[in-house]
Amino acid sequence: MASSRITVAHSPDSDDAFMFYGLASGAVDTVGIEVDQVLSDIETLNRAAFEGKYEVTAVSFHAYAHLVDKYQLLPHGASMGDRYGPIVVTKKNGVSEIKGRNIAIPGTLTTAYLALRLYQPSFDYVVVPFDEIQQFVLAGNADAGLLIHEGQLTYADEGLKKIVDLGEWWSNRTGGLPLPLGGNIIRRDLGPEMIRKVSKLLHDSIAYALSHRKEAIDYAQQFGRGLDKERTDKFVGMYVNDLTLGYGERGRKGVERLMTEAFEKGLIPRPVPVEFA
Repeated sequence: MASSRITVAHSPDSDDAFMFYGLASGAVDTVGIEVDQVLSDIETLNRAAFEGKYEVTAVSFHAYAHLVDKYQLLPHGASMGDRYGPIVVTKKNGVSEIKGRNIAIPGTLTTAYLALRLYQPSFDYVVVPFDEIQQFVLAGNADAGLLIHEGQLTYADEGLKKIVDLGEWWSNRTGGLPLPLGGNIIRRDLGPEMIRKVSKLLHDSIAYALSHRKEAIDYAQQFGRGLDKERTDKFVGMYVNDLTLGYGERGRKGVERLMTEAFEKGLIPRPVPVEFA
């Protein structure tokens, strides 16, 4: 019999915190399932998923390409950049292109890194914790940095300039498709009934947050790493929206296009069918 206690792992970011507000606040009925939450940066979660550590976890779509046998993709909880996304930045007087340069990246399993490889295959990289990349670049330790999360809104304040917004590039390249960055996945060994129940819980948590936005933003702000309320609201709005509650046709096509291109370029090991739990 499947356990009625599960661990849900997500990143300590304002957008993920917003999605899980319904559960964290106790507002969503968990129908007898005890839910523990674990917060960790996305690259750590990507690595943990290879070991099947958590029943439910947020991961990068790049990582999910390696995890299809162990996990199913949940039909909600995606973070997608709709004409915006990870940004490559440099110092004000820094480089103007990426080719052949040394780029600070937040992890080799992040979708940001995958998208950067699609944009420009030829660069060197150094892995740096995502919240240290701005200072790493400013200190002259890399030619440029690949920013995910809240750094996308704050880089100019810190004296950095944009080389490329990969979400904007992707949208132009694909005729307006969103760039799928992260999704929620659930371990296949939970079985169909438990997967159905947990999937509904997470859907209800997102829906609750969207319908109680003010309270959910207040909760999410504590995870915003210094963002004020206005910028927290903006950041959450960028990555928690109608595509989060359900992929829809555009969201599905965005994932399919990303996985197809990544496979064709030899960046992931096999084609990935876009099938939901």
